[in-house]
Amino acid sequence: MIPRLTRRTGETTRPSPAGFDRRLIPPMLVGSVLNPVNSSMIAVALVPIGAAFGAPPAETAWLVSALYLATAVGQPVMGRLVDMYGPRRLYLTGTALVGVAGLLGALAPSLGALIAARVLLGFGTSAAYPAAMRLTRSEAERTGRDSPAGVLTALAVANQTVAVVGPALGGLLIGVGGWRAVFTVNVPLSAACLVLGTLRLPRSATRRRAVDLPGMALFALLLVALMLFLMQPDAGRWYLPALSAAAAGAFAVRELRVPDPFVDLRVLAGNGPLLATYLRQLLAYTTSYAFMYGYTQWLEQGRGLGASTAGLALLPLSLAALTVSTLTGRREAVRTKLITGSVLQLAGCAALLLVGADSPLWLLLAVGALLGVPQGLIGLATQNALYRQADPERIASAAGLLRTFMYLGALGASAATAAFFPHRADTAGLHGLALFMLAGSALLLAATLPDRSLGRITPRTPRKA
Repeated sequence: MIPRLTRRTGETTRPSPAGFDRRLIPPMLVGSVLNPVNSSMIAVALVPIGAAFGAPPAETAWLVSALYLATAVGQPVMGRLVDMYGPRRLYLTGTALVGVAGLLGALAPSLGALIAARVLLGFGTSAAYPAAMRLTRSEAERTGRDSPAGVLTALAVANQTVAVVGPALGGLLIGVGGWRAVFTVNVPLSAACLVLGTLRLPRSATRRRAVDLPGMALFALLLVALMLFLMQPDAGRWYLPALSAAAAGAFAVRELRVPDPFVDLRVLAGNGPLLATYLRQLLAYTTSYAFMYGYTQWLEQGRGLGASTAGLALLPLSLAALTVSTLTGRREAVRTKLITGSVLQLAGCAALLLVGADSPLWLLLAVGALLGVPQGLIGLATQNALYRQADPERIASAAGLLRTFMYLGALGASAATAAFFPHRADTAGLHGLALFMLAGSALLLAATLPDRSLGRITPRTPRKA
């Protein structure tokens, strides 16, 4: 059942326009891009960082994994704190951590210190997206006009745009100031967020509430153990999934017993549509990241393209996703977008089976463009679905969990890529990966078609207090 919107109690009043307060959009957008810009810029900095510290690729890869781990844990934790204490406090705290992490990274004397800075950066960047979702919900309740599609589309397009330009921006910064500039850029970005957040985000009056620290710690343990195994699956590391399972059991017992849990498992278990949205997020991003990781490697090793040319060959993917998001963003049409995206994803994965070492460049570009369309459709659809399905009082923590499932998909895709390319990214491995992606896309379609609740996701007018 889709919960009705109710006005959040305890918020202080402030002079605001009758419609969505557009003063909120700049801090929401700038804050939300902190994570994708740091996720994408690091790609071009790994080689010079390795050279600076004499570290092999297996060690510098932790600069990527550390951010994923911290963000996957941090998003729902920060989201829960946003729900409890309001978006302003957590937004300012998180974006301040980004600036501190940027300074620590720029001054890091060793690779270990740099990885620690990336962990802090991951936690810092985890506050802005849940805060944006809470602000969007609060504005709908304040105005009595439930029309978030334009705002949610702006968030999606901003994140996609930054992910596209991130590597180019990183290369430019490295060319001007060396690899440390990739970290230093977080200082002015943090300052911009702090100024915008201080001036424009509303204050919230909150009552003192107990924070479920044991629940958060158990959640972090189960997630970190699982993700460490997915990053390097091996029979000799059996203790990691065992530890994750034990932590999951303890977490469930804890959350079912406390009056104000970190994750309300009773409510979540009774919200089948939201659970289905999390499953679709996992399946969709497993396929999306598998293509991004696997196809890029194959273009360089199996097709013989240079690194810069391979990067350009992926531009149609990003441009198609951006175009689709921009053109369709204001119409929610969740079920239609999910079904269309699933079918096109199936078609794109099937097209990969036609690709070979002698394939013409136009075919390589066309495959990327085809798989970019479902990326734009499904990303918007899951975001809108979550906005409608989540408990309004826990919208920020629910949004954080959505991002967690995205990163689980990324790590699953990384493990699959390593399995199908054990020695090098050849065409046989690419075709095996394409079959894996086909299976995931088929499951995505199967998880969408029978879900009739998606057809009932429509805008509604919230009750004003």
